[in-house]
Amino acid sequence: MIQKSKSKTWVDETGMTIPFSRINKVERLMERESASLLRDAKNINSKLTDYKKSMQAICKNVYEEFMTSKGGNVESKGNFTWFSFDRSIKVEVAVSERVTFDDLTIKVAQERLNQFLSETVDSKFDFVKDLVQEAFSTSRGKLDAKKVMSLLKYRERINHPLFHEAATLIEQSIRRPDQKTYFRIWEKDELGEYKVIELNFSNI
Repeated sequence: MIQKSKSKTWVDETGMTIPFSRINKVERLMERESASLLRDAKNINSKLTDYKKSMQAICKNVYEEFMTSKGGNVESKGNFTWFSFDRSIKVEVAVSERVTFDDLTIKVAQERLNQFLSETVDSKFDFVKDLVQEAFSTSRGKLDAKKVMSLLKYRERINHPLFHEAATLIEQSIRRPDQKTYFRIWEKDELGEYKVIELNFSNI
């Protein structure tokens, strides 16, 4: 609630009514200026929201028109970048998916890997121990999805049923609960380098 000088009383954070005569000059200044900043922030946020929606629609249209002109699949959309005719403007669309794992399935996958390590005596598989330990190390109790999924690229190199079973379980445990799309626009400067126009509306 924005409180004004013409009000006879103001209300503090506890809900107590304070006579305006007891509100000092600094408190009045802080009330007035914080209200002004909040109003401007909400206006900017609203404009950014509208701009993001517009940018999203424009990028979608550009993508679909380009793919249609090339006979491509319009529905298969991921990261892409496009430019103005003289390439002085660059627009980037980046799709980011958060990857998590089903707790029970990834636990069984880790057990299979540990079983593989304990049963394998072939020295050519020694390097796998460090890979597994690194992949299943946690930060704040959470697995690093990239590290865990990096084990999958060794499937052809490691010809062992337990490792293959673990790799399959890792794939089955993967969950993608949410996806975010980021939009960025760049302008080429006088040195020919692209400089991003800071918008930072990823949470809008």
